[in-house]
Amino acid sequence: MGAGEEESLRLLGLHVSPFALRARMALAFKGVSYEYIEEDLFHKSELLLSSNPVHKKVPVLIHNGRPVCESLVIVQYVDELFAGPNILPADPYERAIARFWAAYIDDKLFPAWVGVMRATTEEDRGEKLKETYAALQNLEKAFSESGKGKAFFGGDSVGYLDLALGCFLPWFGALRMMFGVEVIGAANTPLLAAWAERFGETTVAKEVLPEPGEAVAYAKKLQAHRASLNK
Repeated sequence: MGAGEEESLRLLGLHVSPFALRARMALAFKGVSYEYIEEDLFHKSELLLSSNPVHKKVPVLIHNGRPVCESLVIVQYVDELFAGPNILPADPYERAIARFWAAYIDDKLFPAWVGVMRATTEEDRGEKLKETYAALQNLEKAFSESGKGKAFFGGDSVGYLDLALGCFLPWFGALRMMFGVEVIGAANTPLLAAWAERFGETTVAKEVLPEPGEAVAYAKKLQAHRASLNK
């Protein structure tokens, strides 16, 4: 890929959006230079609305004026477009399995842990926490079976599923700070707990992931916004 094409690469994101973080880690993993544009999702820009008119959400990768939306799609696009280490597995079967579990993370785990944060009663929060733990148990088993004793879902180095799950780690820290719950811990998911420690020490995690306190601050901003709408 030519330097001119790299210079026309822009990413619309939000500093604590796990899905924008996923895209940013993929770009960092490939060592790609790009222009990052922080969005205010309370006052969405015309660029965001015109680039992603269907969902009106971040992240959006704009390459040579052409938008690519949805974080997992962006990760796959970045992997195919840029040279460097592969993000997705090379083997077709392993690639299909990785895509399956990435979709599971977004379809099952994400709404469960977000439900913990949004719950208005302790009973509701407890139910959502059970759903979160159930989803993580399946991922613990998947890591045990696919990891084959390796450090990451991708083997000896970070891969597609590591980015898919790792983008949530700042928010898991936020849940611990806000509600005292340990989402990934040695007691319930020891393999994932060790994985999370290793992932947090990787270059892409250190370069991109915010501190949990930043997620807490944004969560409180969201809570205040929702409360104002209910008045």
